[in-house]
Amino acid sequence: MRRGYFGGTFDPPHVGHLMVASDAFEALALDRLTFVPNARQPLKADAPSADPALRLEMVRRAVAGDPRFDVDPIEVERGGTSYSVDTLEQLAARHPADARVFLVGADVGRSFPQWRAPARIMALAQVAVLRRAVEEGEADDASILAPFRTLAADGVAPPVIVRTRRVDVSSTEVRDRVRHGRPLTGFVPDAVARFIAEHGLYHSALP
Repeated sequence: MRRGYFGGTFDPPHVGHLMVASDAFEALALDRLTFVPNARQPLKADAPSADPALRLEMVRRAVAGDPRFDVDPIEVERGGTSYSVDTLEQLAARHPADARVFLVGADVGRSFPQWRAPARIMALAQVAVLRRAVEEGEADDASILAPFRTLAADGVAPPVIVRTRRVDVSSTEVRDRVRHGRPLTGFVPDAVARFIAEHGLYHSALP
């Protein structure tokens, strides 16, 4: 099976995540795309607003009914700081026959060399860099891929760029809308909006 892995905080998951995942699924000819909510991201100073178990459940509700997508609780169940290399090692042991594709945003290129064991990540999975529609003045594809190519060893699948549509929705904006009592219609799936309301999430700003 050719499987893509899409990690993130998903605090909360929104329609932009789903559209990007759909674009990647098609562009990379995947058999399945697996969302992997993290427990705690190592390079983010601020803790997520919602508990990992709640974010995991929101992602499950966001993708429910779409046969292209599923959700793996591996990082939430492992707890602590979520390192991608640890996750990919476990997934490779669990599904040794799979062709793995690891999805990252274009904004992580500069920080990728500071990740734990970045070269090992590239040995465990092909890196696919998700890039929204290019705006004037943004870096070109070669510049974005340069940090990954520098780390790639011989015989490792080269990183690729995946063009995705531009969707100007962010989790920060969704949380802000909740705090100000604005509707979430069109920003998150209905099932996620109901979950946020049922659990009273995001009504208070972080200290």
